[in-house]
Amino acid sequence: MIDIIIGFLATIGVMFIFLAAVGFIRMPDTYLRMCVTTKASTLGSGLILLSAAVFFGENGVISRVIAIILFLFLTVPVGAHLIARVSYFIGVQLWKGTIMDELKGKYDKQSHELHSERELKK
Repeated sequence: MIDIIIGFLATIGVMFIFLAAVGFIRMPDTYLRMCVTTKASTLGSGLILLSAAVFFGENGVISRVIAIILFLFLTVPVGAHLIARVSYFIGVQLWKGTIMDELKGKYDKQSHELHSERELKK
């Protein structure tokens, strides 16, 4: 039974990582690529690590796996957000099919400040 759980977790994790790779190739711009790869690869890595924890079943391994999964879930989205923010600020173009640019007109390139709508209305 444990072998089935390990195989299931590892297979689903590999599928998520594969979908992240396919999404990276298929998405039209930097921002969508980062969204796809961040979410899918983080979940896939977490599932593979979880399968390793089930396989070994030792307290030391389980605690390390939990620490690694928490670290991944906390740092990967933050890192992707910062990369996307820098990409936007240096002028990486949005996909031509993008409907709404919520930051348009709110970023001052001279002072590198981001202003809210409330500040812009004053």
